[in-house]
Amino acid sequence: MGEEVEAQEFTRADRTRHREKVRRCLDVFARMLRDARFDTDDPMTGLEVELNLIDDQGDPALKNAEALAVIADPDFQTELGQFNIEINVPPARLREGGLGTFEASLRRSLNDAERKSAEVGAHLVMIGVLPTLAAGHMGIHSISGNPRYRLLSEQILDARGEDITISIVGATERLDTTADSIVPEAACTSTQFHVQTAPDQFAAYWNASQAISAVQLAIGANSPYLLGKELWRETRIPLFEQATDTRSEELKAQGVRPRVWFGERWITSVFDLFEENVRYFPALLPITHDEDPLAVLEGGGTPNLSELRLHNGTIYRWNRPVYDIAGGVPHLRVENRVLAAGPTVADTVANAAFYFGLVRALAESQRPLWSQMSFSAAEENFHVAAQQGIDAQIYWPGVGQVRATELVLRRLLPLARHGLADWGVPTAEADRLMDIIEQRCLTGVNGAEWFVRRMGERADQDRYAALRSTLLDYRERMHTNEPVHTWD
Repeated sequence: MGEEVEAQEFTRADRTRHREKVRRCLDVFARMLRDARFDTDDPMTGLEVELNLIDDQGDPALKNAEALAVIADPDFQTELGQFNIEINVPPARLREGGLGTFEASLRRSLNDAERKSAEVGAHLVMIGVLPTLAAGHMGIHSISGNPRYRLLSEQILDARGEDITISIVGATERLDTTADSIVPEAACTSTQFHVQTAPDQFAAYWNASQAISAVQLAIGANSPYLLGKELWRETRIPLFEQATDTRSEELKAQGVRPRVWFGERWITSVFDLFEENVRYFPALLPITHDEDPLAVLEGGGTPNLSELRLHNGTIYRWNRPVYDIAGGVPHLRVENRVLAAGPTVADTVANAAFYFGLVRALAESQRPLWSQMSFSAAEENFHVAAQQGIDAQIYWPGVGQVRATELVLRRLLPLARHGLADWGVPTAEADRLMDIIEQRCLTGVNGAEWFVRRMGERADQDRYAALRSTLLDYRERMHTNEPVHTWD
């Protein structure tokens, strides 16, 4: 998302040339898959966290350029909104203490960044949607300085042909608004987990990630407020789906696929996803490079496939396929983009452990879960969990309708522990992190639930005053690194 591109305009010839190059890249990628030219020996895992910036009063701080300048750490990068930054935690192997490494690295980096960014009046907050955002923050003036973001906004609005409409109906309140840019997307700050896989295992890991995404959302929801309204427990989901939608109402009625996409079927190969990208979605950023990927491949090199990768980066699957190169060797990853940021580093790493363990157990099961469950059921689960959070009831094969928390406690936690053991995670480390997930389910408290309950205690106050006070309470507890289910 944050790749640097120059401000430019695109001609019809640019788009034609780019389409041809993307298809050439896809052909080369298919050949690489056939020739098994991927790093598969010792899989790595990764973690990225998007953060919000607030001032001393709890309002958004449009200061990411100043914050990044004083943080001066290449692991921190720009994001779409001036009130966002992102940290890329160095990848690690779980069998080598990767979860502990993630936790220590993330805490150390965030503490250092908070100390430095506070000097310019910007404090870091890990939360899915910054609850104190107001309509005045949603204009094009709030977009980050990287030309890519403004260019992407222009292309999405041009493709759509009209302003973006945001309409989200919560249990008791609803939001209806419009935007003349994709800045509302910046309200969605997430945690992203990466798991490297061999080509022949990719489909199983992606299918498993899709199947469990609803459970992840239910127990990890952390985005209950947007523009002063209490909406879904994970409001990021409908907001992100609508804020980057290139389709007019007429195209939606025709069944044109959205760019923020759960998908429509279980897959048999990573190629299925990249081929769908090329077949269904026109390029938003038709930038063409000089590399001849076939010549590079036949010369014994590793092609960058730049056009295919950039195109993939503008199609926002909740579980995204990633082709990347490290040390001159290509590899494949599933990028799990389901969860909100926060509430604490401890919660984040517990969520990571639950995902890594559960996805491995299900992906390597002799009877695949997705052979027992329709894809449409998985998609319906996903949106129900986003709407209802920790109280969600979802469908599960062999069980029927069940509370997500009960499903986790009775079936999925044991599977996740088994998967972590298969990764080589020490038992004590796995137990500590799985206990956080267990207690979250037993208490019925995740980030969204805590925030809504705290707001309920301030129901007699002005809504934005209550949001500021509650966000400052949240930030104070976030820094203790005590899991959210223990917060008063």
